[in-house]
Amino acid sequence: MAADPQSRGERWLAYFDQRLGRVEYASALVSGVVIFLLMILGIVQGLGRKLFNAPIFGYIDIVELAMVVFALLPIAYCQQLGGHVRMEILVNRLAGRVKWGAELASTLIAFAVIAVLGWYAFQHGVRAFNNGDTTIDAEYITWPWKMLVPVAFAILLLRLTLQIAGFWRLVRNPAAAPIAVPLPASVEDLAEAAAREALVDKGA
Repeated sequence: MAADPQSRGERWLAYFDQRLGRVEYASALVSGVVIFLLMILGIVQGLGRKLFNAPIFGYIDIVELAMVVFALLPIAYCQQLGGHVRMEILVNRLAGRVKWGAELASTLIAFAVIAVLGWYAFQHGVRAFNNGDTTIDAEYITWPWKMLVPVAFAILLLRLTLQIAGFWRLVRNPAAAPIAVPLPASVEDLAEAAAREALVDKGA
């Protein structure tokens, strides 16, 4: 008996969601490692300047370049979790096809905006490579870091593509189980999570 095409499509959507999720998790992990290393570097910078009058050469430039990693690289992971800032006053009052249609429309807009930003970010990185762009103080090359911006946007575009497919599936069949779409927590869920955190902190 042939497999149902819709079921096959759901399996593929879940498969790509899982695979991309690993890439997103890895990018978030790299960002966390960079933040940790910057913390260590900041301690060394402070101690070196205070005790030995020997600050790290190009410290400010290093921080500026590293900001690209932890500010942009994990944005797809944040989008996957639905952890970005959202205005949900209206959306939470919707239900069924109307709700999923609103989510689909906003995701399509986000895709268009990120696609444009990614294209210009790529051009900016190419321009930095061709011009030999460097930082002002230590003159570190900037193009590898600027090229991370379109890479981060490319991962985000893949995530938005999966979410568009997931929301479109729910528009067609609102009763289906959500796949590859963020499910924002309700007010009750947030209150319960806050209460659990308060109990843990009190017990500690």
